[in-house]
Amino acid sequence: MGHQHQHDHTGSKGLSLAFWLNLSFSVIEVTGGILTNSTAIIADAFHDFMDAVAIGIAVWLEKFSGKKRTAKFSYGYKRFSLLAALGMSAFLITGAVLMSVSAIRSFSTPKEVNSLGMLALAFFGVAINGFAYLRIKNGNSSSHGHAHMHNQNSKAIMLHLLEDALGWIAVLIGAAVIYFTGWNWIDGALALGIAGFIGYNATRNLIDTLKVLLQSVPEHINIDQLQEAIGNIEGIEDVHDLHIWSMDGVYHIGSMHVIIHPSENNREDHIYAAIVQLLEQHNIQHPTIQFETAQRNCKFTEC
Repeated sequence: MGHQHQHDHTGSKGLSLAFWLNLSFSVIEVTGGILTNSTAIIADAFHDFMDAVAIGIAVWLEKFSGKKRTAKFSYGYKRFSLLAALGMSAFLITGAVLMSVSAIRSFSTPKEVNSLGMLALAFFGVAINGFAYLRIKNGNSSSHGHAHMHNQNSKAIMLHLLEDALGWIAVLIGAAVIYFTGWNWIDGALALGIAGFIGYNATRNLIDTLKVLLQSVPEHINIDQLQEAIGNIEGIEDVHDLHIWSMDGVYHIGSMHVIIHPSENNREDHIYAAIVQLLEQHNIQHPTIQFETAQRNCKFTEC
């Protein structure tokens, strides 16, 4: 239990830092965008502000999702973190559409851009978002010892922070091009490119989160191969009603009916241990196993 507490505390701390960094930087961006007359920077300021709002909600829901199970929520509150991932993805898709509209309008009336001011803000943007991304990534990974142990919520936030850093690298390059060529239309093109990149990845994350909510089998698990491996355990005659799903993209649940030979009744503990060991190799933490015999099973009836 202490191990889980460390993860929750470290992860929430990283999310809180990301919230304050994004909120503060979005204010700086608005000011900088007005001073530099940059559509790309003003558009990204709106994006960062929406990020900050979404991250703030995510921090609260992440803490809430760590509550213990109750009589009403027998699996606990883990799935509440998925609400934050859904909200963040929806916010970003909306923001990407608005950014695109703003960028397209800027082509008809291109404005003179302060490229040196854009360069300064771009350097700052890469540093802020890169630091926040690494803080969440390394904070959560150090608690588990595995980089992949992030739920959909933290994955969504890490993705957006990484996108922000990459977006600012694009602004950095664009500002240099504008400085040396005077092509102010590059600013609108950058805004359009950033919007497309954000919208594409936000849509992907939205789909991944919906898959978890709809109890899809986790991507890294081949259920047919897993069923075959369980069936090959000594003493097992057949496996059916195998279901694998995830609570939040990290905590996976499995249930199955296992037919064993009548002579193996006194070895159920050994068979159970072998199944659990196999499931742990596939990162399935919560197994439910029902043992049956060939004479008494529900494979061909309603269970």
